[in-house]
Amino acid sequence: EAGGAALGRAADKLFSLSGLFAVRKPKGPTSAAVLNLLKERLLAEAGVQTNGNKRSQVLKIGHGGTLDSAATGVLVVGIGKGTKMLGTMLAGSKKYTAIGMLGKATDTLDATGKVTEEKPYDQVTKRDLENVLQKFTGDIMQVPPLYSALKKDGERLSTLMKRGEAVEAKPARPVRVYSLSLQQFQPPLFTLDVECGGGFYVRSLVNDIGKELCTCATVQELTRTKQGPFTLEEHALHEDKWTIDEIARSLEHCTALLPAEPARKKLKTEHPGETAVICE
Repeated sequence: EAGGAALGRAADKLFSLSGLFAVRKPKGPTSAAVLNLLKERLLAEAGVQTNGNKRSQVLKIGHGGTLDSAATGVLVVGIGKGTKMLGTMLAGSKKYTAIGMLGKATDTLDATGKVTEEKPYDQVTKRDLENVLQKFTGDIMQVPPLYSALKKDGERLSTLMKRGEAVEAKPARPVRVYSLSLQQFQPPLFTLDVECGGGFYVRSLVNDIGKELCTCATVQELTRTKQGPFTLEEHALHEDKWTIDEIARSLEHCTALLPAEPARKKLKTEHPGETAVICE
């Protein structure tokens, strides 16, 4: 009986969790897959039977902005009433560290794609790269990648692309780059630190930088180091900490980071194409 009582307490604690916290997304799975894994772990720990969809209680959980499957880093998660706060995360600022590679372009704009173009890059100097970065700082226009979570007629562009359907590029849209700096240059590789607003794609940035330098470029590695107040170092829970108690502790710590409940009721993100993903 003692085991049953302990599980009952774990389930009560799980369903009482509410707020925002952050996990560290590993490289490989999609953001949705990471969320499902997290959810499975928590329900299993609480001993909640997921017989079909006939769960007596629904665990509400969602994330505040997709990270590419090849990317790693901060994924903000909302649980319970916290799922209602995810909209603010989409519009808020984010920080990334990206390693780009000169001389190659791919269809996905990152290392997972097929190479579509190769061009010489030996003419590019560190100074060229630094000068070009100034053009991509501030309020700029950006065309989002074709392989993305943006939707057309309710379906993700990436899904349509994989089916081989012709997909037209979305029009350029305004995005904001708060800061952009070159950390390292060892041709063909270069490392950038970017702080940007909602709806920004680092893959598009690296692709555009390549074109601007009269060569091409693609993202080799991408890490989100910060989203809103959540940093990778301080707040993102590693997979071994995806437990009810660790998340409860994290929620207490993280609530202090967030602004008090905003007065405005409607949370319209800057980019209607982006939505917080809530899976129930």
